[in-house]
Amino acid sequence: MDTQVLVVGGGPVGLTLAIDLGKRGVRCTLIEQKEAPQFLPKMERCNARSMEIFRRMGIADRIRAAGLRADIPMDVFIILSLAEAPLLHQAYPSVEQARAAIRACNDGSQPLEPYQLISQYTLEPLLKSIAESTPGVTVRYGCQLESFTQDAAGVNARVRNADGSTATVRAAYLAGCDGGASTVRKQLGIRLRGEYNLLELRQALYRCDELFERLPIGPGPGRGRHYHVADAQSSFLIMQDSTRHFTLHSVVEKDEDMKTMFERIVSIPVKYEMLTCAPWRQNLLLAERYREGRVFLAGDAVHLVIPTGGLGMNSGVGDAIDLSWKLAATLRGWGGPRLLDSYERERRQIGDRNVGASRYASLGRRKWRAQYRPNIRDNTPEGAATRENLLRVAAVEQPKSNEMIGAELGYRYVDSPIVDDLPGGPEHRFRVYEPSTWPGARLPHVWLGDGSALQDRIPYEGYTLLRLGRSRADTAGLEQALRATGAPFAVLDIPDAPARDVYGHDLLLLRPDLHVVWRGNRAPEDPAGLAAIATGN
Repeated sequence: MDTQVLVVGGGPVGLTLAIDLGKRGVRCTLIEQKEAPQFLPKMERCNARSMEIFRRMGIADRIRAAGLRADIPMDVFIILSLAEAPLLHQAYPSVEQARAAIRACNDGSQPLEPYQLISQYTLEPLLKSIAESTPGVTVRYGCQLESFTQDAAGVNARVRNADGSTATVRAAYLAGCDGGASTVRKQLGIRLRGEYNLLELRQALYRCDELFERLPIGPGPGRGRHYHVADAQSSFLIMQDSTRHFTLHSVVEKDEDMKTMFERIVSIPVKYEMLTCAPWRQNLLLAERYREGRVFLAGDAVHLVIPTGGLGMNSGVGDAIDLSWKLAATLRGWGGPRLLDSYERERRQIGDRNVGASRYASLGRRKWRAQYRPNIRDNTPEGAATRENLLRVAAVEQPKSNEMIGAELGYRYVDSPIVDDLPGGPEHRFRVYEPSTWPGARLPHVWLGDGSALQDRIPYEGYTLLRLGRSRADTAGLEQALRATGAPFAVLDIPDAPARDVYGHDLLLLRPDLHVVWRGNRAPEDPAGLAAIATGN
């Protein structure tokens, strides 16, 4: 083998996968057809769950240092222009404010990490530099996948280098993280199904050094992250992480119209430069399959969502972490045959759920936008009625795009072959998160008495048995069964009462990704069987 895992695609998902594989001792090579990261906005926010994942990887602080300042609020506005009083102002906390709320709460309802606004053109080079400095990881930009074949023992990938030369890379596994137009997915003949071309807009990126500082001046809406314009073009202005760059989405006929649209929305004289402009289409699509043999797909290669709700790249980060630990376990010999089988079973249901969440948010936005009428500015009873009606609908519908904590934290794996599959379980809700340790769920965040986070106490590798509330249960059989599999395994005694209160059980068995395998108040009746389920044997 030239490498154990070949990762195709150097976006945030592929880079996250490569970094995590390297941390787990897997030799991997990442190839990306671009010669360098591009200055394109694309995604703009790492959600709370992604930031928890990055914290476990040891890189959350570097991402925050590169992104939006922690004191800047994340407010959302519906406006006619930036120079006029907003029709609607929805306040959302800055990272500093969110951290204070998290520190003051210990009922499991809060994430360990708040979100972080960071543009893809900032995140991608940062992850690239981290990947390049991670032992065992090789990063090759300007290297394009042309084709591949696979056999019972590995994958042969034909690649073309920037100088035109070609070579064959032999890997045990291949991961296609190469976006919506995925070469890997297309060669496998896997189709995307769902709703295509729901709306075509243009997206332009601007540099305007003075706009952010001038936002609070006069009757305008003030500082925030999103400015939805009540117009006929579905216009939408986004502040990027530098506060000097802004993106605008709008339904216009040609690129030049985006300059006129920017000036009309800003409505105050500012110096600016339009850096890029390109059309894009809204899609809600899910791949038929996430895997074929030794080839796996992740990120936009298998799910395309509308950015409402911020679930695109963040879903891909979840894919990467789920796939990473399972590949590492299999390559190290302690992962059974059902472990890699579980990747599609687990992550495709989350992709499907998040496509649904994006649809839910997008329909909400379309509903309030449908209330727009050309008389919205008129100083007449009819104009006032238009504004009042749009505001009434938007107050209900717009929060659907910004409040997705249930989708972010509350997802759990149902009918997975590697968790204790109990019938029933909590309802899946997009906007509401209720902490749960139901098998398949993410472990809720709890503070311990010494001020540390319980999540931080859990080893990065392998499985962890939490013993809570000073439990005296005899877990020797389960401990022996798990160690017999060869998997890394640790026992963690947590006497703190808040943890036992939130988790509701004395014993919890956790996977490396902090999802619950099993819970109970007594040792399992069949410890060997539970160990086999957990490790996919």
